[in-house]
Amino acid sequence: MKLALHVFNLSWPGGPAVIAPTLRAIARAADQGGFATLTLMDHYFQMEDQGGPAEPMIEGYTGLGFLAGQTTQIELGLLVGGVTYRHPGLLAKIVTTLDVLSEGRAMLGLGAAWYDREHYGLGVPFPPLTERYRRLEETLAICKQMWSTNDGPYTGSYYQLAETICVPQPIRAPRIPILIGGGGERQTLRIVANQADACNLFPGEIAQIRHKLDVLDQHCTNAGRNPAEIERTMFAPSDPLDDIDAFLRTMETYAALGISKVWTGPPTDGRDPVRWVNEVCEKVIPRLHNV
Repeated sequence: MKLALHVFNLSWPGGPAVIAPTLRAIARAADQGGFATLTLMDHYFQMEDQGGPAEPMIEGYTGLGFLAGQTTQIELGLLVGGVTYRHPGLLAKIVTTLDVLSEGRAMLGLGAAWYDREHYGLGVPFPPLTERYRRLEETLAICKQMWSTNDGPYTGSYYQLAETICVPQPIRAPRIPILIGGGGERQTLRIVANQADACNLFPGEIAQIRHKLDVLDQHCTNAGRNPAEIERTMFAPSDPLDDIDAFLRTMETYAALGISKVWTGPPTDGRDPVRWVNEVCEKVIPRLHNV
């Protein structure tokens, strides 16, 4: 079982001046301490349950570019990017740039987007959900084409590209992996089965998680794909430091379902996030490797 780190709250004492040094320290600790992946959010306004737009939020890929220069081993990505925020051709180029500058450590996390307030607030078009799913599928097809030897045109219902040139190509082989966030059974998990390399589920009862994975397997069967090709990941249901033994028992249960990576993140209760990361690296990750 691998542990991934998701940094979703930047409301640290000291204001904007502490964001860069704190992120730097978090990333270096995670990189050196055994976290497999480090992700940021893809929002322009902080989420309502974290205080809303009055709280700080940074642009995701700019943040990842900064962290690429602070780390050497850890995988970097967004959990997850919103399909509405960047034209697919530009998205493929942005993620490629992250991969090249991190020397092959980028992943593409993507979803259908949901936060209507930041769309309306900043004037970003927010199509109906069905259209956003269709745009997601076209975006994934464009990214895959740009990460291939085919640099010809792409013609879809929503996007038309005259040339899908992407030079330099990504370093990561055979290509940058794609993770789709969410557990929607009719659309999201179908798109995972058809186009992605990993899924990411929200916590839930064991029976519910098992059901979601069974649905994913059925979509794979329908698509003629081996379900074993897809990495199954999810958010941790609790802070691993609250009760380490209980957390590890839960991870054993998840592993038995086929979950291979779990995301956690620094708490928002005032604890020092850097100290928290170091403590997880020291007390949890060595034991989690045996799960």
